[in-house]
Amino acid sequence: MLINNEDYFTMLEEIKSQIANTQSRALFGLNRELITLYWQIGQIINKKNKYGSNFVDNLARDIKIAFPKATGYSARNLRYMSKFADIFADSSILQEPLAKLTWYHLQALMDRISSHSEFLWYAQKAFENGWSRNVLVHQIEIKLFKRQASESKISNFERTLIQPQNELAKEMQKDPYIFDFVEQREGLIEREIENELVTNMTKFLLELGTGFAFMGNQYHLCVGNEDYYIDLLFYNTKLRCHVVVELKTGKFKPEYAGKLNFYLSAVDDILKHEDDNPSIGLLLCKEKDKLTAEYALRDINKPIGVSGYKLSDFVPEDLADTLPSIDDIEKRVYRKYREQE
Repeated sequence: MLINNEDYFTMLEEIKSQIANTQSRALFGLNRELITLYWQIGQIINKKNKYGSNFVDNLARDIKIAFPKATGYSARNLRYMSKFADIFADSSILQEPLAKLTWYHLQALMDRISSHSEFLWYAQKAFENGWSRNVLVHQIEIKLFKRQASESKISNFERTLIQPQNELAKEMQKDPYIFDFVEQREGLIEREIENELVTNMTKFLLELGTGFAFMGNQYHLCVGNEDYYIDLLFYNTKLRCHVVVELKTGKFKPEYAGKLNFYLSAVDDILKHEDDNPSIGLLLCKEKDKLTAEYALRDINKPIGVSGYKLSDFVPEDLADTLPSIDDIEKRVYRKYREQE
């Protein structure tokens, strides 16, 4: 149905004017101009959306007539613009990082995130880390926001590090770490997990976060004529320090913290440059008891964090209740057998 209304045509002219004023600059890659334009169009649509279900379709057709070579003004995209303007009613939000992300990044966020603060957090991380849209979607799907804000994270960073390194270290740590590229199987030992992490180093570094540079696995240290081997050694360019990662397939034990403390002392003496910050330890265990880990770290003066990790057969909590139990499967098999008799 065609809309023949003076108010509608006034609105159409306003949108066309916004497009015309921005089009040439946007073509030269000024993403901020394009995102701002889309927000402005969304604002106009939200103020004037009173013409029924065909309103946006009519608007898309008329914009196409006015700008036949322009792309990005389909009815579907106009609805995204409306949603974007609805989420962010204040134009001041069109600062970093939203205006630096592509529209496809913002669409992915609009499709998957309802929380305003979480939307901005993922946008900021995508901008800081240079995530592609696919990487952004992956990070949302594995719940990075919740894992970095998790109250189950255990560390002594607050006590053993000074600002700003203690805040950066706490932000670096996740719980649990998701190694969905490592298959869970019976009898899996620590060295096998370590080897698969090294084999999939690009994915491993993505899960660890920004600034990690891999220095080696089973990294050799000689202390007092004895040989010692660190599971995984990294250098973090944001923290400006070495990060020692120890991997355990079982439950956390207090003696693990003591051994990691020893490694950190050795790395600080042998590898640490005078301009580096104190080395940080990260102990990854399949299971951990929060109180036991806190006791173990209480009197240790080297910075250590303790986190869990999950392998590829991990089922998110929000999906666990939807999966059939063994009893359910057996009942279904029995029912199917009886029907075939």
